[in-house]
Amino acid sequence: MPNLKSIFLAKLLIFFVLILQSFNCQADVANLAIADSLFNQRSYKEAMEIYRSNYQQGIYSSSMLLKMAFIEEGIGDNEQATIYLSKYYDLSPNPQAITKIKSLTGQDVLVGYEVSDAQRFLIFLAEYKEYIVGALTFFLLVSMISNWWTGRKIDKRESYWPTVFLIIVIFVANNFLEGPRTGLITSSPTFIVSKPTAGGELVEQVEPGHRVRIKSTKDNWYEIEWKEKLAYIKKENVTRL
Repeated sequence: MPNLKSIFLAKLLIFFVLILQSFNCQADVANLAIADSLFNQRSYKEAMEIYRSNYQQGIYSSSMLLKMAFIEEGIGDNEQATIYLSKYYDLSPNPQAITKIKSLTGQDVLVGYEVSDAQRFLIFLAEYKEYIVGALTFFLLVSMISNWWTGRKIDKRESYWPTVFLIIVIFVANNFLEGPRTGLITSSPTFIVSKPTAGGELVEQVEPGHRVRIKSTKDNWYEIEWKEKLAYIKKENVTRL
């Protein structure tokens, strides 16, 4: 018969390792509240430092991205403003965002902003991954307590399957849940070619503002999806979103 106390302690250790991420997330949310307060006071430089720190950690909201774009446009950095607006469009697709990006980049038509419902759902899951993991971790704790309580009375392996299942789901969500890999063309001019070599046939010459879906990496090239066809673009011409 297994040692029930040892099993419970092992599960409890796993729980605390997973819950640590949720605490970090709550701290970052508090920082965002401070940054929003600074933004409202027009202390844009100080607010931007906090926004950038959170953005680099993958923690942001639609409102935060709009504020970052506003600040960058105000200091004349239209490229960064376009990057933040493009990321904002993933969370809140609307014609106004496209119109603003066209204005910032001087484009009449933009390519790569069409996103399917399945891709949108995956983006949603990826953006709220911390909250999903936190909720699953809570259910894991409930499962552990339930197993510990009933384990004194019965010895059934089936009673541990919910806990095992939750641990697997949390591990997969925390390590492998990612949205589609996209990039924003930020160099002028940018050449899209048929092969990952300088001698590749020219597919199209484009200006900044268009988005591409990145399929894979080959040396200093990205294999991309361009107008429903595979093509290649140099990494230096693309900023990952």
